[in-house]
Amino acid sequence: MLKNTTVSWGRISRSLHWLSAVVVFGLFALGWWMVDLNYYSDWYKTAPHWHKSIGILLALFTLARVLWRLAQPTPKALGKSWEIAAAHLIHCLLYLLMLAIFFSGYLISTADGRGIEIFDWFTLPSMGELFQNQEDTAGDVHRWLAYCLIGLAVLHAVAALKHHIFDKDQTLVRMLRNTKSKDIQ
Repeated sequence: MLKNTTVSWGRISRSLHWLSAVVVFGLFALGWWMVDLNYYSDWYKTAPHWHKSIGILLALFTLARVLWRLAQPTPKALGKSWEIAAAHLIHCLLYLLMLAIFFSGYLISTADGRGIEIFDWFTLPSMGELFQNQEDTAGDVHRWLAYCLIGLAVLHAVAALKHHIFDKDQTLVRMLRNTKSKDIQ
C-alpha cells in the first residue's frame, strides 16, 4: 500500500517520515560536531559543505513531503482529545521549525553574497546580506531552533512509545507497517 488510508499510513508517508527523522538527527549531530572544527582540520570545509547540501536537499524533500501529506488522507488519530490536539500542535511545530531552520541556515551561508553549492550539482543563489550582523544572528537562531526541533522530535518519539507501551494502541505500529481497520483500537 503506497498511499495513506483513513486507517493507516502508506509506504510513501512512512518512508518520508523515517528518512526525515534520520536526516534531521544526522544533520544535528554533524552541526554539533563541525562547529568545533578548526582551520587546520581536514573536515573544516567538507563538513559544512555536506551540512549545507544535505540541509537544502532536506528542505526540498520537506516541501514535497508537506505537499504529499496535503494530498493524502490522514489516518484517524488515536488517544484522548487533548493528546490528539497536542499531537497536531507538535506536528505543525516540527514542520515550522524545520522550515525556519532551513531559512536561517540559508541566511548564515549567504550573508557574504555567495550562493550555496549543493554537492557541485547546482548553486542556490544568495539574496545577500538582508540585515546587519546577519551571519551571527541567523547562526544563533539556527542553533536554538535546532535544539528545539530535536527536543520536540524526542518528545514525539516518547509519545509514540507511550501509546505503544502503556496505551497499547496502534499509533506507533501504523508508522512501522500497514495496518487494517480491525487492528485499530
